[in-house]
Amino acid sequence: MRIALAQVNCRVGDIVGNADLLLREAHRAQAEGADLLITPELALSGYPPEDLLLRDDFLAVCDAQLQRLAGAAPLPVLVGHPQRVEQRLYNSASLLREGRVESTYHKHCLPNYDVFDEMRYFTPGTRPLVFACAGLRCGVVVCEDVWWGPAVAQAAQAEGAEILLILNASPYHVGKQRQREDAIAGVLARQLHLPMVYVNLVGGQDELVFDGQSFAVDHDGLVVLRSVPCREDLAFLDIHKEAAALRLVPGQAAAPLLDEVEEVYQALRLGVRDYTEKNGFSGVVLGLSGGVDSALTLAVAVDALGPQRVHALIMPSRYTAAMSMEDAQEEARRLGVRTDVVSIDNLFTTYLDTLAPIFAGLPADTTEENLQARIRAALLMAYSNKFGHLLLTTGNKSEIAVGYATLYGDMAGGFAIIKDCPKTLVYRLARYCNGIAPVIPERVLTRAPSAELAPNQRDQDSLPPYEILDAIIAAYVEHDRSAAEIIAQGFAAETVTRVLRLIDRAEYKRRQAAPGVRISPRAFGKDRRYPITNGYTP
Repeated sequence: MRIALAQVNCRVGDIVGNADLLLREAHRAQAEGADLLITPELALSGYPPEDLLLRDDFLAVCDAQLQRLAGAAPLPVLVGHPQRVEQRLYNSASLLREGRVESTYHKHCLPNYDVFDEMRYFTPGTRPLVFACAGLRCGVVVCEDVWWGPAVAQAAQAEGAEILLILNASPYHVGKQRQREDAIAGVLARQLHLPMVYVNLVGGQDELVFDGQSFAVDHDGLVVLRSVPCREDLAFLDIHKEAAALRLVPGQAAAPLLDEVEEVYQALRLGVRDYTEKNGFSGVVLGLSGGVDSALTLAVAVDALGPQRVHALIMPSRYTAAMSMEDAQEEARRLGVRTDVVSIDNLFTTYLDTLAPIFAGLPADTTEENLQARIRAALLMAYSNKFGHLLLTTGNKSEIAVGYATLYGDMAGGFAIIKDCPKTLVYRLARYCNGIAPVIPERVLTRAPSAELAPNQRDQDSLPPYEILDAIIAAYVEHDRSAAEIIAQGFAAETVTRVLRLIDRAEYKRRQAAPGVRISPRAFGKDRRYPITNGYTP
């Protein structure tokens, strides 16, 4: 038996386009002699469709396109789709064969944590599905069914399944592929002595990135096939029945597992490319300051879209150092990006003069600093409106966590590539970029970071060192540690108390921030839903 694994990039809501994509993959699979094509979870609708699932018209189109796909598919196809049966909605996988929907499986285990809220929409299924194809009995499960114990897989095995086919829409975060393989290959396959084929979605969907990396394991839990990360792929697996067990022969060598920085970089690149293209933007624009955050954002955007679709505005003020201007222009030159230099000093003076009667007798403070960021945001938004470019914000997770960002200023924009990357990771990613090609001047990576909104300003004047800050943020935000627990790890009590207070107070800003690529197990947004009005002290 030859199985084809369709690691495809579907677009949420583009049901006709997704059906066309799956049909193209079916013809490719048939041309290569496949007996069965497996697609990802909810491939027909895209994942996650969220409240589109509450629309009758949406579900009707899904049903119609499922029938069209069944009638046109040149070989058996296992496709993920939503299905309503007697007013109950299911996360389903159907076998399409000989022009019809032959049988359907309903996902048993519905995740309702992190970014998932499937219990809002779906009813859990209760019955296994096992079907025969090319002399082999195949069991079907969907994603979460294999994460929390062997019960669902055992039910398929009890029905005679000789191999388990797993449809997935498993979003990326750092280290996720190793977790998948540990759960499937390291535990489940060995425990049940059952080969398994895991097909994952690929592509960016709002803040989520699906990294693909579909794989297959034999009955001993050995990974014999792994698709490439962050790209579409049609992989093939030949299965031979032998006396003792099934022998799995991949059609290609297993792609290697990536290290942490490289996999994050690929996820960022895929996230910004798909957000830009799936939402119909002709290009992107960003403010280039000469700092490491905007430098990394520029490099990733150029890698994702090409230099011709990226534009940068350099907007110096009276506090901008000469070397910042030089470094920003050098970054753009190395990457082949066109820039415009637009000084904000005259506008800043006009604002100060206009407000002078109101502010008379009051000392300068962050009010004047924020004015500069908001002037820059207005110029960037004007460019975005005029040319139809998506405005990329350049803030990192460390800044967004503690509110070291200006609402309606540097936070303003449409997409935030490095929103979930702490500052320490930003530097590692920048070094990774320079390992590919030296696109970021060395001085950007070695000088003290500064917002340059006041004379001789440095980030560490008002924040702890980033190594300490990022560790506290990770403990509190990603692992839900209390202040006492974080202090017990060796951090100064005063620093911990202050950082946690800053994080909680900045919730109202984060609610208004642009979406950005999720790369951690707990990103700001769907992962972490804290009240703005909050009297709890951790």
